[in-house]
Amino acid sequence: MAMPRFHTVAAFVVLAVSAAWVLTGEFSAIGSAAQDPEATPELEQPAAPALQQKALRTVAVTTPEFIEHSRIIRISGVTAPDKRTTLATRSAGILGELKVEKGDKVAAGDVVLVLDGTEKQSMVETARALLDQRQKEADNVERLVKEGITPTTQIDSARSALASARSQLEAAQAEVDRLTVIAPFSGVIDQVMVEEGSWLPSGEAVAVLLQLDPVVAKGEVSEREIVHVGVGSEADVRLISGDIVSGTVRHVSLEATAGTRTFPVEVAIPNPDNSVPAGMTAEIMIKAETVTAVRLPRSVVTLDAAGNLGLRILKADSTVGFVPIDLIDDSPEGLVLSGVPLDAKIIVAGQDLVSEGDTVHAVPADATLMTGATVKQAEKLQ
Repeated sequence: MAMPRFHTVAAFVVLAVSAAWVLTGEFSAIGSAAQDPEATPELEQPAAPALQQKALRTVAVTTPEFIEHSRIIRISGVTAPDKRTTLATRSAGILGELKVEKGDKVAAGDVVLVLDGTEKQSMVETARALLDQRQKEADNVERLVKEGITPTTQIDSARSALASARSQLEAAQAEVDRLTVIAPFSGVIDQVMVEEGSWLPSGEAVAVLLQLDPVVAKGEVSEREIVHVGVGSEADVRLISGDIVSGTVRHVSLEATAGTRTFPVEVAIPNPDNSVPAGMTAEIMIKAETVTAVRLPRSVVTLDAAGNLGLRILKADSTVGFVPIDLIDDSPEGLVLSGVPLDAKIIVAGQDLVSEGDTVHAVPADATLMTGATVKQAEKLQ
């Protein structure tokens, strides 16, 4: 009979030992049977109070300094001349004398050009001579009537002839005056479209006259902000060149533009040397009423759960609150905000890491938090 193999015998031995171990019930003997039965397991010990409480978030707070600041209404605009006109001929003729060039300054009443009109000047001389004759005839008739030589009915005829001659002279002089184009207001000749010697029909455009003092900045204010703008309000205008000039609101339209629902406004800017040209892109900053406000870094402003813009503040019970704000101005030193309670302690670092109602550990903010370093400081407080 063949002898059983070794591995078969080993399998039976392992099976027998396992069965004996199960029957003993010593399931906890593996790796821990030698434990002291009086020792209390670590998991059964009560947790330390510090571990039971959630660690408080640290935030930096500051008590703001309130200032009186004018609300700034910012709109995009463009500069324009105070007056602009295209000068035109009032009669047909050959351009005999052009008295201006591009860029020339003219005063109201200055002659811009004169058309040739010798024949019309002759008509004036003829009409003047006829008027002198009719005047003498009328004087002679009046003398004869006073002497009783001529009936009084002759006076009416003489006076009628005198009036007709006077009208003829005025008509002839008007024709001569139409040969001259004059400046209706003072300004600068911006364009000249004709040359001496050319034939010009009546109504031909000859030059463009601009009045740039004052120069006008034109823009449109939204219907939300129109209540803060009025005639006489002061305004600063930043030109595309970076220069800032000051002016006054001189017109606010009472009717909104149909397509945009915005109201056109005009700001008059003194420009005696014509240094500000027309047609330049400009940012108009209208100063409205003065309000109590605070100036804070841009990074301090946050949103609440509903998406409203505002600030997170520290309440008296060390919990976080939220106050909505009104943006008054955006200056290089920071945002100017109104609507902040006078006794508010504003969270300037860590405000985006907490929510309304959270209890926090507050520390005073240092100077760097108020000069733009808020983000780095907030990372240190996490």
